[in-house]
Amino acid sequence: MSDLARALGISGGIVCAVGAGGKKTLCYALAAEAAGRTGLTASVHTAPFPRRLDAHKLIDEEAALIDRVPAERAINGTTAYAQPAVKHKRLAGVAPAAIARIHEAGAFDLTLVKADGARMRGIKAPKPGEPVLVPGTSWVLVVVSAAVIGAPLDERIAHRPERLAELLGVEVGASITPEHVARLLVSREGGLQGTAGIAVTAVINQVDDEARKDAAEAVARRVLLADTGIERVVLTCLRRPQPVQAIFSRDPL
Repeated sequence: MSDLARALGISGGIVCAVGAGGKKTLCYALAAEAAGRTGLTASVHTAPFPRRLDAHKLIDEEAALIDRVPAERAINGTTAYAQPAVKHKRLAGVAPAAIARIHEAGAFDLTLVKADGARMRGIKAPKPGEPVLVPGTSWVLVVVSAAVIGAPLDERIAHRPERLAELLGVEVGASITPEHVARLLVSREGGLQGTAGIAVTAVINQVDDEARKDAAEAVARRVLLADTGIERVVLTCLRRPQPVQAIFSRDPL
């Protein structure tokens, strides 16, 4: 198990990343460190896999992927797969049931799934039907960016700012506080939407400096005090060689 996976509390199975502020980057980092056979995909539209991603890449229609991915998987490596999309510079997601089937048929140790979109923003509230989780998901990673704390709640940093404002009980344009971020993460209409019965870790990403770390720590403490089922909050800066900046947990690590 990699240091990042150990910090997040995951040990294998199907892991879905949701929220905003680094889902794809988090999945890529976990894939890069993973041992054994790893699947990397999305259940929603996503950006093309980057050239730097060390993976066997398969882009095909879903019916073909169900056959090809298990047969062509990289031995003790990562297979990244998705469907072609009509939209320029995009890939289409794979249906959740198909991802579950591929995970089992390919005997993957770990499958990492981007399970919602945020249009490159740092914070979001899900709409009905989000996230698009895979049957049999063993862990959900709910991601938010520390960069949004102290910023005004608007379209520059938030996906669907009006929806987020309604959930938090504030006006669009209000300054986002640690309390607001914690409230989003522990809400059943926010970070926990659709996760009943699934283990959840909150990930506060882009903790790039001490000011952001202080703000993220304030969020983490509030999340654990809320006692909503999130047992662990991990602070990360995924662009660093050692991405884990701090771990907050109910249980001794």
